[in-house]
Amino acid sequence: MPCRLTRLFGIEFPIIQAPMAGVQGSALAIAVSEVGGLGSLPCAMLSLEALEAELTAIRAQTAKPINVNFFCHREPVAPAAKQAAWLEQLAPYFVEFNLDPNAQPAGAQRTPYSKAQAEVLAKFKPEVVSFHFGLPDEALLLEIKSWGSKVISTATTVEEALWLEVRGADAIIAQGLEAGGHRGHFLSEDLTEQLGTFSLLPQVIAAVEIPVIAAGGIVDAITVRAAMAMGASAVQVGTAYLLCPECNTSAIHREALQSEAAQHTALTNLFSGRPARGIVNRFMAEMGPINDAVPDFPLASSAVAGLRAVAEQLGFGDFSPLWCGQNASGCRAIPAADLTRSFVLSLPSSCVEPQEKSG
Repeated sequence: MPCRLTRLFGIEFPIIQAPMAGVQGSALAIAVSEVGGLGSLPCAMLSLEALEAELTAIRAQTAKPINVNFFCHREPVAPAAKQAAWLEQLAPYFVEFNLDPNAQPAGAQRTPYSKAQAEVLAKFKPEVVSFHFGLPDEALLLEIKSWGSKVISTATTVEEALWLEVRGADAIIAQGLEAGGHRGHFLSEDLTEQLGTFSLLPQVIAAVEIPVIAAGGIVDAITVRAAMAMGASAVQVGTAYLLCPECNTSAIHREALQSEAAQHTALTNLFSGRPARGIVNRFMAEMGPINDAVPDFPLASSAVAGLRAVAEQLGFGDFSPLWCGQNASGCRAIPAADLTRSFVLSLPSSCVEPQEKSG
């Protein structure tokens, strides 16, 4: 039943705002939580100081439940030969923009969940902690649960969903192939195993006993209702929020989302080293969206950082990761609170958990 999850998280609406690193901070999470959904803060790219500052801001502005999101990837080894080969492939671009390939700024790096991050989180005890690429080790997971926090993680196959359930997840995000941003797969890198949301969702629901959250292609009241009708306990929405004023989505990214370009997305590993869905731009078209020469996640971002910066200064998103799901039709430049409310307008009352009035 839908209320199973809203009660578990202490939220009114079965709407989770997807954590979107690089385009949002605490403002979006606060807005969604305040109106009754579950706002999410992407934390994998935050320093410890920034993490504490963002959580402090959230706790100062809302007492509603929040979700904090981390990655669980393994730290990569950086083979010099592969790095050199990748820079060689990018050499024509460095020449075009008169850049020194050996003097590029470090790109945004993503770190796996750690004891140091846990020490910061322990001060705030967020209601929900979510993960991408699996789960942290048992000790770190048990510590999170000792705070009373609920743990959720992403599955892109039935096998991953079962793996997460056995290891203690309280709910599972079934991420369909339509979803924007990084794929959450962690047991296999074979993209042919990845399913669309409405193929994956019923199979995961049938396989596990814990609540399942639908993600991928959920952009409006119609798609929310469809996912809930198929048995989802909640939905996770990302792309539709990208035009909201609470997002810090760049002007270049906003323009692309509102153009015909948003109708053509692809999975690419060029920007980070792992497949993620974004709007096809020059870099993806010319290098091929999936390129075997790309360094392991998240090392690839460093080499592209300088190219992205100079192109964006010239007003182009040719080397920018324009993350976007396959359905951008729900993107609306309205406050996040209004967008969140719009998702539940046609849901039956059984899908909404009444909240006690204060005062």
